[in-house]
Amino acid sequence: MNISIILAHPNPQSFNHAIAEAAADELRQRGHEVHFHDLYTEKFDPLFRKGEELPGATLHPVIVAQGKEIVSADGIVIVHPNWWGQPPAILTGWIDRVLRAGQAYRFVTNDSGEGVPVGLMKAKAAVVFNTANTPKAREDSVFGDPLETIWKNCVFGLCGVTNYHREIFRVVVTSTPAQRDEWLQTVRTTMTRLFP
Repeated sequence: MNISIILAHPNPQSFNHAIAEAAADELRQRGHEVHFHDLYTEKFDPLFRKGEELPGATLHPVIVAQGKEIVSADGIVIVHPNWWGQPPAILTGWIDRVLRAGQAYRFVTNDSGEGVPVGLMKAKAAVVFNTANTPKAREDSVFGDPLETIWKNCVFGLCGVTNYHREIFRVVVTSTPAQRDEWLQTVRTTMTRLFP
């Protein structure tokens, strides 16, 4: 299988990097082809420019290549911290620019004349790994876990990827080395289960 990993964290020593590397290693050991994108290291430009949304627009070659890669991927792995209840801006810009209408999804008209999204991505499964420094009880009661809605419904649901899984590792800032090792084993087990 072709699996795309998208990592969004600026610190190469972060636990997010360890998560992405563990996922990639496990997938490669299982014979999958891994396309690994560290958005910060690649200096991905997240700025959506005027006219990019138009059909037939001239796009930067990176946007074209990553758009083709992600819509044809058999599996997708996203790794990022929870910042203000949302992905880092670089990843939000990646979604804006790479998951394009007509390529990742399209709209058809229903009986009422409304646009209804139809997902076009072929991924059999998608997983999001998040790190957080907010305890679960506070996240759920105060913030409502907006990342679940963003990834499950607004991104993967709209683009046609219905086999979706998310793991949240928290509280990272106070975690022990043993806890982090356990979390990395969870990453590997999740890769094995979703991408046999």
